Amino acid sequence: MADSPASASPTEPTHDAPTSATNPVTDPATTDATTDAGDAKTAATTDATAPAPPHPEQRPVYVIGGGPGGLATAYALRARGIRAVVLERSDRVGDSWRRHYDRLHLHTTRRLSALPGLPMPRRFGRWVARDDVVRYLEKYAEVHELEIVTGVEVSRVERSPDGTGWLLHATGGRELTGAAVVVATGYNHTPRVPDWPGRDTYTGTFLHAGDYRDPKRFTGRDVLVVGVGNTGAEIAVDLVEGGASRVRLSVRTVPHIVRRSTAGWAAQYSGIAVRRLPVGLVDRLSAVLAKVSVPDLTAHGLPRPDTGLYSRARAGAIPVQDVGLIDAVRKGRVEIVAAVEGFEDGEAVLADGTRVRPDAVIAATGYDRALEELVGHLDVLGADGNPVVNGARSPKNASGLYFTGFVTPISGTFRELAIDAEKIAKSIAGDTVHQASRLPA
Repeated sequence: MADSPASASPTEPTHDAPTSATNPVTDPATTDATTDAGDAKTAATTDATAPAPPHPEQRPVYVIGGGPGGLATAYALRARGIRAVVLERSDRVGDSWRRHYDRLHLHTTRRLSALPGLPMPRRFGRWVARDDVVRYLEKYAEVHELEIVTGVEVSRVERSPDGTGWLLHATGGRELTGAAVVVATGYNHTPRVPDWPGRDTYTGTFLHAGDYRDPKRFTGRDVLVVGVGNTGAEIAVDLVEGGASRVRLSVRTVPHIVRRSTAGWAAQYSGIAVRRLPVGLVDRLSAVLAKVSVPDLTAHGLPRPDTGLYSRARAGAIPVQDVGLIDAVRKGRVEIVAAVEGFEDGEAVLADGTRVRPDAVIAATGYDRALEELVGHLDVLGADGNPVVNGARSPKNASGLYFTGFVTPISGTFRELAIDAEKIAKSIAGDTVHQASRLPA
């Protein structure tokens, strides 16, 4: 039922990192580990005396993360004449997208998923495949001649000694001073696996959904998928279609399920239309729409949720977009079971007291933002580990520090990343306190 990925044009880049004749991607090994490295192309020096930090007017904006949010923000800054340097810990842009499961497609439309300054090609189809997202990100970096340094991981961000900018501590002992910093390390950063009692005693195959690629290794096997977000739901369907002998889906909190598209009307369109409306009103409207478009699955273990769709979304639980789950549940090909409470004697112990003995367990239990070591000391994170602000505003106590991509809007993540990129660039361009270096005219 999954769409097949579109083929890449022969003219599209096949390299691992974007390059251009005027702005090559810098090998971080050539960057001076003791200097500011404000110029990402400066060769390493053997001078034992560390030079003075750069003048504030020579400080770029550092963007941490080479995914869609980081690339979009770097372009928006560059379009305003501001020098932005993207720091990516892997050896190529869009690395997290390369590691998603094979059948993944965007749940938002191609036209509303493009980043600023470059439409997605029509040949990608309406629902863009994972591999085409990667191709797009590579092309995006190349076309806009973004300044990207790969293989550099930032471990800590703190105020610069003079208080006029930000000091970044990175791999290789690098200390980089920027006028502003944009954190775009991603919502799905570090896999989260519950500390289930007895988990270490389970002798079957156990993996987090982040390590799942395709159903081949599970053909003919009994699989328990834990977690019914979009990832868990889609993996369950993938396993069924891929020949797993039995697929059970463990559910703790019943999700809202929406059709990805109804009579050509994408769910994303509705998300955009209602996003500014009162939460209670949207909850009521979505409940009516669900009764019309989604069958009652109570008899199959998925009753309608007792809390509103938009209330859940505002709390971070976006609805599950149906890419085959409804049909699989109705036909009994995906069995709904209770939440996992622990493991014992090779069995998964469920919340209703029953036990199951699967050959494999796939934990689709989400991710942590993992920002504590990077910025936790700056008092810019909430109790849930998420930034207290996202987008154009900096935290009150951390002017010049921005975050993008740490929300899950019902209007579409790529769309909101594009909007936030422009807003962040505008905010930085208008900042008279933390003035970033400008690009040559």
